[in-house]
Amino acid sequence: MAARERVPRIPAVSAFAPGRVELLGNHTDYQEGLVLGAAIDRGLTIRGTSREDGVASMRSSLMGEFAVSLAGVQPQTANRWSNYVLGVVAELISAGISIRGFSAEISGNLPARSGLSSSAALEVATALFLLKLYHRELPPMELAKLCQRAEHRFAGVKSGLLDPVMSVFGRSGHAIFFDTRTEEVRIVPFPNDLSLIIAESGIERELSDGKYNARREETFAAARALGVNALRDVSFADLERRNDIEPILRRRALHIVGENERVRRAVVLLEQGKAAEFGELMNASHESSRKLFENSTTALDLLVDIAREIPGVLGTRLTGAGFGGATISLCQRSRTDAAVQQLRSGYEKQTGIAPSVFVCEIADGAA
Repeated sequence: MAARERVPRIPAVSAFAPGRVELLGNHTDYQEGLVLGAAIDRGLTIRGTSREDGVASMRSSLMGEFAVSLAGVQPQTANRWSNYVLGVVAELISAGISIRGFSAEISGNLPARSGLSSSAALEVATALFLLKLYHRELPPMELAKLCQRAEHRFAGVKSGLLDPVMSVFGRSGHAIFFDTRTEEVRIVPFPNDLSLIIAESGIERELSDGKYNARREETFAAARALGVNALRDVSFADLERRNDIEPILRRRALHIVGENERVRRAVVLLEQGKAAEFGELMNASHESSRKLFENSTTALDLLVDIAREIPGVLGTRLTGAGFGGATISLCQRSRTDAAVQQLRSGYEKQTGIAPSVFVCEIADGAA
């Protein structure tokens, strides 16, 4: 009896990237500003193998599946989530990395369109998966920038660097301070007696529908009106002296300037262990989003208002771009379980929607 020919197995590889929470620094990253965030213990894993036919295929139990030829790969109109993956592929190819094809599957526990940056997690995980599959490496900041370009060019969202940087550079038990102008990344110890509660509003975000890009363009219009390249270079005193700019541009600029100041103050407060004062900055940030940047919603405002009345909650705000999604609340750890229940029941009582409310821990970045 002839021996059967042995077919070599192609080893599978995997990569994981976490979501992130934006603690402070809302919409500052594309204005060369300051951000304070953290990677969280929820994310996405991509596992798969290479193939030699020039086809990229990926499957997700939540989002579906796609198979696309990589010959002249272009943004897709169907399965639009695939553009986050294909954008990364295109950027890697442009960087001189030959991607011959792959088959992979996405799994994880990071909710989509909730303000926890599932898009950046998908991009970072895809990039790391392909780099591992083809035995290549990129420096961490270069990896983050590649993912940002992918989102700009394929997904149509002119995002800043906040999300991929947090996913790449996250450190367990630490917030991440990021200066988007100098590209300084600094870890800041986060008190272990505090917890972070995420409450999803039940209203999904879709940033590619234009609201995010519209706010972005308004901030650039404000910078031009003020004669600067970026709102990072504007102070409250500058705005007080300039009453000649359009009211809407003035409001957008006030938000960005205020967020930069809150991030500066927050780093000091965290280093000093002043949790209550840090929580007050989170409250102020949400009021700025509500009144000046107008990227909150009725549902997000309701979650914030409910949380502020709960014992043990020190501060609360929307997290991420806004226009739906989720809130983040800073809570004394000893009161977290009760706060989760009260936030869930209070929101359901007023809206009829049972929200997803959960505690997230600050975690390490992508691997």
